Amino acid sequence: MAKGGISKGFMWIIMGLLFVGLMGFGATNFGGSVRSVGTVGDTEIDVDLYAQALQQELRSVSQQIGQPMTLSQSQGFGLDIPGNVLGRLVAETALDDEAARLGLSVGDAEVARQVRRIPALQGLDGNFDREAYASTLQRNGTTQAEFEARLRSDRARSLLQGAVGGGVVTPDLLAHTLYAFERETRDITWARLGADDLSEEIAAPTDAEVQSFYEENPDIFTLPETRAISYVWLTPDMIVDDIATDEDALRALYEDRIAEFVQTERRLVERLVFGDAAGAEAAIARINSGEATFEAIVDERGLLLRDIDLGDVAFGQLGAAAEAVFDMTEPGVTGPHETDLGPALFRMNGILAATEVSFEDAKADLQAEFAADRARRDIIDMIVEIDDLLAGGATLEEIADETEMQLGQIDFRADVSDGIAAYPSFRQAAAAAQESDFPEIVEIDEGGVFAIRLDEIRPPALQPLDDVREEAVEAWTADATTKALSARAESIAKEIRSGREMAGLDLALNTDRSVLRSGFLEGTPPDFVSSLFDMEEGDVAVMTDELGALVVRLDTVTGADQNAPEAIQLKDAFSAQAAQGIAGDLLNAYARAVQETAGAQINQAAINAVHVQFP
Repeated sequence: MAKGGISKGFMWIIMGLLFVGLMGFGATNFGGSVRSVGTVGDTEIDVDLYAQALQQELRSVSQQIGQPMTLSQSQGFGLDIPGNVLGRLVAETALDDEAARLGLSVGDAEVARQVRRIPALQGLDGNFDREAYASTLQRNGTTQAEFEARLRSDRARSLLQGAVGGGVVTPDLLAHTLYAFERETRDITWARLGADDLSEEIAAPTDAEVQSFYEENPDIFTLPETRAISYVWLTPDMIVDDIATDEDALRALYEDRIAEFVQTERRLVERLVFGDAAGAEAAIARINSGEATFEAIVDERGLLLRDIDLGDVAFGQLGAAAEAVFDMTEPGVTGPHETDLGPALFRMNGILAATEVSFEDAKADLQAEFAADRARRDIIDMIVEIDDLLAGGATLEEIADETEMQLGQIDFRADVSDGIAAYPSFRQAAAAAQESDFPEIVEIDEGGVFAIRLDEIRPPALQPLDDVREEAVEAWTADATTKALSARAESIAKEIRSGREMAGLDLALNTDRSVLRSGFLEGTPPDFVSSLFDMEEGDVAVMTDELGALVVRLDTVTGADQNAPEAIQLKDAFSAQAAQGIAGDLLNAYARAVQETAGAQINQAAINAVHVQFP
């Protein structure tokens, strides 16, 4: 089982990478005489492949942090994305070189089968679309021979990986140990202490106490690096009120989108198609007799309700079933009815009455949309003029005087997100700007434009106490409260350790049973559960967080039941997971050995040439 799982996993990894590669294949072409960024043995690392992998990794990081990430920004954050990408490609190329040395390859039939399985190359019917294949390759600047050679190489590498990593079997003792570790539980009793649990209110700090706290905690009051940035910008909202709207244009827009404003009566419908009439008749008979529900029959067919959902449909969209479906006055099932796909049952789930929004009722929304769209187009038309002014040496202040762009200034930091800093494109440009840069027009996703000038970079600076005295008092009070609560909690813990029952301490007690390592208890710090598993049965501990202090007693430690009903299934899962990890380690070790034997040569000049193309 492990061997098949590993091999299948590698196949899908390769197909996934291939699919991603196809979408960006040829998107960056460095041309010229530079064809590779290095070699491993006799096999080159293609320069375009390196560029695409770099783009993909940057996109991945951007998705994780929720905002665009440039190569220069990633380096500022201490991320070695180029090194990671190059290391991965060197390892893959080492395996490619070894596969070629061993004579591993796949035939044309296997290549064709893999091509046909790529979703991007399939038509609406799910079958391979040769025209889509050709147009995709042409659009991405590669030939069929180049693409299929890469696919052949990827598939051969997966065969080698399967041979090295396949057949790994997890020892029973390891699975047993992993299960015992994961399924061990804790029973606990705990209470949270807040400010109301203190016998005395925290007194206001003296000036000396505030001064001392300020000096001992400079990080709290230190502003991070600040970028003083001047900018000009223009968004549709700034000029939309000046856009004149034309009645005829609005009416034309209304007619173009009449389907949005005038809708006939519709039904919410699901359609379950059968291979023959007999199967459909048998299904409706079981539903009508109460032997089975519509959902049960869908499940028997190996489908989900979302697979058969037609959404809201009009009379003319249901063919021969239309009259029967629209005659229904309440939800139900009708059929079988003939369709282009075969006999089918239709379930009607809801009735949507006909609706009509007149032009007069829709006019205000249409006018706002028309004006916003015209404003966006007017801004686009201004870009050339503004670019010419900037290229001619105009300052941002002069741009603001000569155009409709508005001048502004912002002290930009990572925690600033107001105004123009709310736009990801501005944040990206502001973080990457250099004092020597000339202002350039940058578009905002919502349709506006801006240009920036970095006036000054101010290093992190400790704010004067007088400027942050209120914050310092609040921080001192919070710190003093936490210390007082911690002391109170320690006093309570001492009583419990001496034999005092928690129930007699006038605490709001919580009891939780069978807590797993992977569990989470609401109202507790993030590391609360993990801390329980460092305690011995009967231990009493005190923990603090920003809300106060907690007192917890570990009542019972319960070992995992190796004979529990779920034990076999979970051990199998642990075995499979461990086998994958061991196989991965084997592959990494094998790839390093192959790489050391073949020898890797890196063309740093080619790598630098790729990096120049990235912001």
